[in-house]
Formats: sequence, C-alpha cells, structure tokens
Amino acid sequence: MEKLLPRFLEYVAVDTQSDPYSKTTPSTEKQLKLAKKLVSELHQIGMQEVSIDQNGYIMATLPSNTDKKVPTIGFIAHMDTTPDFTGKNVKPKLITDYDGDDIVLNEKNNIVLSPKEFEDLLQYKGQTLITTYGTTLLGADDKAGVAEIITAMEYLLTHPEIKHGKIRVAFTPDEEIGKGAHKFDVGKFDAEWAYTVDGSQIGELEYENFNAASATIKIKGKSVHPGYAKGKMVNAIGLANEFLSLLPPLEIPEKTSGIEGFFHVHKIKGDVESAEIELIIRDHDLEHFQARKNLLVDIVDKLNARYGDYVSLAVEEQYRNMREKVEPVFHIVEIAEEAMESLGIEPLIKPIRGGTDGSQLSFMGLPCPNIFAGGHNFHGRYEYVPLQSMEKAVQVIVKICELTAIQIR
Repeated sequence: MEKLLPRFLEYVAVDTQSDPYSKTTPSTEKQLKLAKKLVSELHQIGMQEVSIDQNGYIMATLPSNTDKKVPTIGFIAHMDTTPDFTGKNVKPKLITDYDGDDIVLNEKNNIVLSPKEFEDLLQYKGQTLITTYGTTLLGADDKAGVAEIITAMEYLLTHPEIKHGKIRVAFTPDEEIGKGAHKFDVGKFDAEWAYTVDGSQIGELEYENFNAASATIKIKGKSVHPGYAKGKMVNAIGLANEFLSLLPPLEIPEKTSGIEGFFHVHKIKGDVESAEIELIIRDHDLEHFQARKNLLVDIVDKLNARYGDYVSLAVEEQYRNMREKVEPVFHIVEIAEEAMESLGIEPLIKPIRGGTDGSQLSFMGLPCPNIFAGGHNFHGRYEYVPLQSMEKAVQVIVKICELTAIQIR
C-alpha cells in the first residue's frame, strides 16, 4: 500500500482530458503520455503480455498461479479525465486526519469544500483526504482506479501464496466522452468477465446504468431589420427558446434521482440566423428511453409545422443498460459482493446514474459490473478521494481474484 498514494499523485499530475470533438483515438495526444508511463510500470512490476495498440488501449496479463481450472477475469479503468473541467496543472492537497470541518481549498478565491454542501465528507473523519486546490479537477475519475488495479497486481505478484487464475487488466482512453470501449478488442482481452474500477464511494457495486444518447438540434433563422421584421424574420434564438420550453421542466438532472431519467441541455450557441442546442438523453428503462427520443422528434415536427422547415435533429446512441447482459451471469456480481463483505465493507448496490466502459463492453460480449474506486464529486473543483477508500479498493480487487479461484467450475 505504500506505493498507492505516490502512484496516484504521479498519475493525476498528467493532463489527460479527452476531447468530444476530436475524430482521432485517443481523442487527445496527451493521453498517450500517461499510457506510455503505465506500460513502463506494468513491465517494471512483472506483468506479462503488456501491449499498447495504435489507439492507446493498454492490456497486460497476470498469469495464473494455480493448477485448478479458473475462469480468466479482468479489471479495467480509464486514463482520460472529463472535458467538463480543466485537468491541467493538477496540484493535489493532502488533508490528514480530517476533522469534519470545512476544507479551504483556495483561500484567495474563497473556494471551500464543506460538509454543509457535501455531507459524504463526514463519513471520512479521521482519514486522509486527497483534494484539489480548487482550480482544477483531481482526476480520481478514474486515475484512482488505474492506481488501484496496478497496486493490486503488484501485491499479487509479490504474494504468490494467494492463489488466483489468469488475470487480465486494461486501461482505456476516451471513456469520459462515451468512446472508451469503441475500439476495445474483446477477443484479444480474452476474459470470461471483467470489472470496471470506476465507481464512486466505498462499497459501490453497480450492474445497471442509463441507456444513453446525445442529440443535436440545429435551427436556421432569417434575419431582417427588426423595424420591418413583422411576418418576415425567423429568429433562431427564439425558436431555440421555444424548443427548450417544450421539454419536461422537471425531468432534468438537478431534479431527478435514483432510476429517474432526464434531458440535460449542456450547450447552446447562436444568433438570429442560426442556433444550435446540444443535449443528452438518459433513462434506465428502455421503453422510457425510446419515448424520450420520440419526444424530441415530435417537438421538431411541431415547430417545423408551425414555422416552416427550420429545425433539424440528429440523435446518436451512446450506450445501453448493461443489466440485461449481467443478470444471466449474476454470480460475477455475487463474487464482488462477497469480496466486499469479507473485508467488512457494506456493498452499496444501486443503478449508476451515468455509464462506464462496462456498459458497452457488456454488449460486446464481456459482462462487466462496476466497483468503487473511492472518489467523490467527480468532474469539478470539489473532487476528492479518501486514501483509505483507495486502499480498500485494492483489497477488494485482490479478494475477487482469490474468490474466483475457489469457485467450483
């Protein structure tokens, strides 16, 4: 465990933001800087079959050390950080023996991480927290997962008395832009099942997630001098506003929880001549998900019928709910649950209000539940991770490997 913290701090210092507008894989060249570091480290700790392909996907093998017939399993984490908030010049701050009070991240800019806003902090009194200085994200999503997987593999390599089957690990680019599994070679990975180490607080164990799509609405306008515009002007901004007014006002991220779906408008730009809206669609229920896509079509049709052919819609599927692929092999969830319970961790089994590489991989033939990496408040300046949660994640990975080796085939 003594290597876990310095390993994590080294990883978060590398800027690996992905770019949703890039056409390359990885979407940003800077992700390869961390990738090359990880390849070197995997060789150093003694992993075998270490490879990195032309798209930046890393794979490696921990060979079996038992004569028993044991299924090959895998552990996966992503290297990129979200484009939603800057990951450049990350300078982590260590809060030792956290006392439960406000944490001043940045005194100059009055940025405070407070349990009054983030109640989960109070779970970690007396522990070591890793935070930011308030001007960047931290990158625990998912460099905590990367550090935990490598630390667990190193532990197993130095403790051969723990019997396990063949273990495969992989680190992927571009998960944060929904493309982490797009070019993942499931055949090459060659595991019976895997776990993404990409969850949040300690104990999280997830095998269902949103169905997801993105939508772009483009609006053409017609500019006319406003003094003489009656019956002639078509204001693209006005049409954009009308489009938004026809979305369900309560079905947005800040007013939904649990398995409730939503529309999330995350970008608007435009003027009188043209406007563009970008939004995402999320729902755990496939039927409701389809209804949400249909609603967008209906709104566009209604506006075009009213004003003329000024509005267009493009919808792109992103990922599906992995529950239907995991439930037929539910023992893989039960093994992770048993691993946590054996370590005194209460499993928190709940739907993901998001997605992981595992959601796509499950539909590509690699059932892939998600386990906790330990972090909180991802994608922003208030992100933090307790060191003790990261240590527990390492122990869970080791225990899953051990338990899998004693399952009856």
